[in-house]
Amino acid sequence: MNLDFINKLNPQQRSAVTAADGPVLVIAGPGSGKTRVLTQRIAYLIANEVVRPWQILAVTFTNKAAKEMDERVKSILNEQATEGMMLGTFHSICARILRRESEHLPVAQNFVIFDSDDQQSLTKSIIREMNLNEKLYRAQSVHASISRAKNELILPDDYPINTYRDEVVKRVYTEYQKRLIASNAVDFDDILVYTAQLMENNPAVRDKYAQRFRHVLVDEFQDTNLAQYALVKHLASHHKNIFCVGDPDQSVYGWRGADYRNVRRLEQDFPDAQTILLEQNYRSHQNILDVAMGVIDRASNRKKKRLFSDRGAGEKVFFYEARDDYGEASFVVDTIAQLVASGDFEPKDCAVMYRTNSMSRLLEEAFLQARLPYKLVGAQRFYGRREVKDMIAFLRLAHNPADEAALARIINVPPRGIGEKTLTTLHLVARQNNTNAGSVLLNLSHGAESNFYKAFTGRAALPLADFGGMFANWHALSKTATVAELFDRIVIDINYKAHIVEDDSEESIDRWENVQELKRLALEYSTRSIDEFLENVALIADQDTLTDANAPTLLTLHAAKGLEYGAVFIVGLDDGIIPHSRSFDEPEQMEEERRLFYVGITRAKDRLYLLRAIQRGGRGMAEETFPSRFMDDIPHDLLVGRTRTGRSMRGAPTDIKWSLSPSGTQPTPTQSAPVIQAVYKAGTRVRHPMWGDGIVLNSHIQDGDEIIDVVFESVGIKRLAASLANLKII
Repeated sequence: MNLDFINKLNPQQRSAVTAADGPVLVIAGPGSGKTRVLTQRIAYLIANEVVRPWQILAVTFTNKAAKEMDERVKSILNEQATEGMMLGTFHSICARILRRESEHLPVAQNFVIFDSDDQQSLTKSIIREMNLNEKLYRAQSVHASISRAKNELILPDDYPINTYRDEVVKRVYTEYQKRLIASNAVDFDDILVYTAQLMENNPAVRDKYAQRFRHVLVDEFQDTNLAQYALVKHLASHHKNIFCVGDPDQSVYGWRGADYRNVRRLEQDFPDAQTILLEQNYRSHQNILDVAMGVIDRASNRKKKRLFSDRGAGEKVFFYEARDDYGEASFVVDTIAQLVASGDFEPKDCAVMYRTNSMSRLLEEAFLQARLPYKLVGAQRFYGRREVKDMIAFLRLAHNPADEAALARIINVPPRGIGEKTLTTLHLVARQNNTNAGSVLLNLSHGAESNFYKAFTGRAALPLADFGGMFANWHALSKTATVAELFDRIVIDINYKAHIVEDDSEESIDRWENVQELKRLALEYSTRSIDEFLENVALIADQDTLTDANAPTLLTLHAAKGLEYGAVFIVGLDDGIIPHSRSFDEPEQMEEERRLFYVGITRAKDRLYLLRAIQRGGRGMAEETFPSRFMDDIPHDLLVGRTRTGRSMRGAPTDIKWSLSPSGTQPTPTQSAPVIQAVYKAGTRVRHPMWGDGIVLNSHIQDGDEIIDVVFESVGIKRLAASLANLKII
């Protein structure tokens, strides 16, 4: 069979693909061709080692990755040569094994798989039947605890009790498993747990599969949890041919149960494992890789690797310190516009990455203001997020009691016992009295003295009157208070934070940060009316629907893993954001924050921009920030546009002074600039150090800077920020 594909591999890749039998750990740096190594290892085993396809098990994390691997192997060999190979996600492969071995399970062969909604619904019904306080023991939070236990192979009887909450979770967990079995059902975690248990408790079953699979290959090994590791260890227990590819430096899903320590477990359980480092990077220029290594080399307990590229040094990494977070967003949009105008990049080649979803708002608005399309990955657009729409609906209703759409959205948020039947009666009463449901609710705030009180049963009238009372207060307040004051009153009255923050998960905290981000916007309307606020929000939310395939991507650093872009902008490099403040007292979380930053850096192929804001928090309540401690780890000679203080940027932000960067640009000074006047007028002739002579087309002030459009003889029209452009009037 043709083995020409091996000749195209670099020496490290070739040693991995052609490794002798036995355990192999491939530490694959970003952009080092790990998928290529995995697929070609499979092809090599079939073509050269005469391993039958059905003797090969290859597992990965997503259907997309499994499909790509399958297609690549078939392109090297052929359809027939791969027939019978077991290649798929952990869950799909385990489900297949469980159906074959159902006689050993507490469920029958035709078991159903409960999806996320089914799991939440079941947990909620158990909590209710146990008469537990649903605010203290939210279904999502309790189920997350159950899921974490299963990921660590902890069964109900062994669930550890250190607090009263643990005792409650244990009771719910026990009942949850009983109900699943009674329904002949499993959840996603059970698929892994049952298979690992099956192998642990039934030596005959384990040996059957361990003898069948001569080779077990695992993709993204750093993302496996304990259950997944136990599973592959059992399946490789006979032949010991376990081939794991991953990079502990890219382990950033600890909150999902991923355990980077599985690399250490593998070395302990298979002490003769050979380790192969894939260090040649095919994605990035060397300067970008050196910045990444500066950050990750400070991590503890890691295998050192030295990433290198044949693509040359490339541009230095640009560090920009904006006056505030509005300036940060403007710089991103303006720079992307310039990169695209230069012809070197398509819009889709650019990506903007941030630590939390709430940070997308200012960026989205900057793109919308510039009339440039963008796309979000892995998240709803800011004004489409549930909690944002909820709060806007509360404000709309307080301002305009006749707003039926707003009322319909929030009358039961948080749940207050107003059912469908009560709502139907409410609208019927409103129609019969030639008014609207909002006005009826305002009248019901008077309780039993209301004209409408007797139109409802006592059970229905009480929650309506309670809500009507709060609503009447908000409506009165909307006429005198600022938008932010009304916002705070509503949040406190309905205890919205308790409704949003169901547990300490990343998702819950993200949602509360979105509420806080909307509050920041409200603070900017301290001298403007609620009419203006709602009108502007509506206009932005309407523009929010714009989409375009060829557009820059906005995404969190977590969502960026596995992706690559020509130009990457990482914003929010302030202590408390990257690294996140939640990691300050947790050494393991701090290590994961460092790995997350490393993942973001290594997504960049050609250009990398690192940004922070000296002040953050919105106009009217801006707070000074400190640079990210991770910036101290980057060698200063790899950056342009940085501060004169060099490596040590941890002093008070007001002490930081700018110097001209090597590229001749001059970043914004640290002190908030006074209101500035336009210097450039249409028709003014100017000279740029790179593009030569040009003529100003127009100019306007935006976010404390003068933005000018210039037509250059050499490159055509460019949009420039005056503080950065280094133009001379001629």
